[in-house]
Amino acid sequence: MEYAENILGTIGNTPLVKLNKLVEELPCLVLAKYETFNPGNSVKDRMAVKMIEDAEADGRLKPGGTIIEGTSGNTGMGLALAAIVKGYKMVCVISDKQSKEKMDILRAVGSKVVVCPTNVEPEDPKSYYSTSKRLAEETPNSWYVNQYDNLSNTAAHYESTGPEIWKQTEGKVTHFVVGVGTGGTISGVGKYLKEQNPNIKIWGIDTYGSVFKKYHETGLFDENEIYPYITEGIGEDILPKNVDFDVIDGFTKVTDKDAAIYTQKLAKVEGMFLGNSAGAAIKGLLQLKDEFKKDDVVVVLFHDHGSRYVGKMFNDEWMRERGFIEDELTSAHDIIKKNHLDKTLITVKTEELVSHAIERMMTYKISQIPVEDSSGFVGAVDEADLLRKYIENKDISDLPIKEVMHKPFPIVGENTPIEEVSKLIDRSNSAVLVKLKDGTHQIITKYDIISAL
Repeated sequence: MEYAENILGTIGNTPLVKLNKLVEELPCLVLAKYETFNPGNSVKDRMAVKMIEDAEADGRLKPGGTIIEGTSGNTGMGLALAAIVKGYKMVCVISDKQSKEKMDILRAVGSKVVVCPTNVEPEDPKSYYSTSKRLAEETPNSWYVNQYDNLSNTAAHYESTGPEIWKQTEGKVTHFVVGVGTGGTISGVGKYLKEQNPNIKIWGIDTYGSVFKKYHETGLFDENEIYPYITEGIGEDILPKNVDFDVIDGFTKVTDKDAAIYTQKLAKVEGMFLGNSAGAAIKGLLQLKDEFKKDDVVVVLFHDHGSRYVGKMFNDEWMRERGFIEDELTSAHDIIKKNHLDKTLITVKTEELVSHAIERMMTYKISQIPVEDSSGFVGAVDEADLLRKYIENKDISDLPIKEVMHKPFPIVGENTPIEEVSKLIDRSNSAVLVKLKDGTHQIITKYDIISAL
């Protein structure tokens, strides 16, 4: 009978899968090393077990101990599975930019999850690097894994992932492309493949907000390059010991937006339900198209599974909020539908007091209000205008609106093109009213126009 002794026996020997439609513009064969077939659904299972076994062998990890690690989620999952099988406790320290699904999955396999802020320096006591180290110092019989500087990480890929790719391609692989985070995958696979054939090119995928690309090209660690980014699993604001820059031929950077969009495209075009770093990897691959020739065999590694990003890259509302989905807006109605259709137009009467208008602005968090009387819209007020008049007269709040209002906002039909609407908004006119088919009105503000553009 053929079976594994436990779940750890199913790690590795993941398939290569040919990419088709998304890489039609490339002249070469592109194969995906599909790491979601590991039991923890990511490439990190490989190095998690290797790091634990090496720590057991040299006494750093003792029976009944607690494993502590700062993780973006996937390494934590691999460590958690091994901890279950081997009888250890697991504490995962994770940054708050990681998906809720990742945190829930770690808890589901028995790990304690400690969440830390993303937007802090690595040396900050609240960072997930510092918190991991502190917890390891405070917890009896514990071991801090430190996947960034633990060279068992690289060794795992040198011993398993690299040889698998060489064997599966019958030594025909010419390029290896992968997102770089801790650096273990690219360094281990790269070292093995270059030992077999020094002409194989090793390309890293980096993200904006990370230091890898510039450091590789210039040797300069530029702190000005470091800023928060959304893409998960790749890029760093430190230089992990596992990143062997001598093995890497080059980097290309991929934006958060492109990484997210191509994560969706992999699912919808190739049927590959993968994580955020896979989207970055495939977009980076396409950016490198001039590097490839007709007979090349390019292997791109896909790290993890899409189930960990259902609330993020696979959620259109999440994508839309960040401007990653570009709805085609052409008319006034499109803007109303996107921003205001479920809202009631807030107005003020000519005989109401200025204080009433101010109260409504504060309550509804708006900057301008149309003024109406029994005949219709007869004027408008906005916060800048009221502020200017208040400076001139401190008793303005007790005046009727009709004494401080300015000319009414222009009114357009709902099919008016956005370009025409935008021409009506200028320094002296902050909004436009739109008359809908049902006879009601809505408002388009300067902010709405900027958002649409």
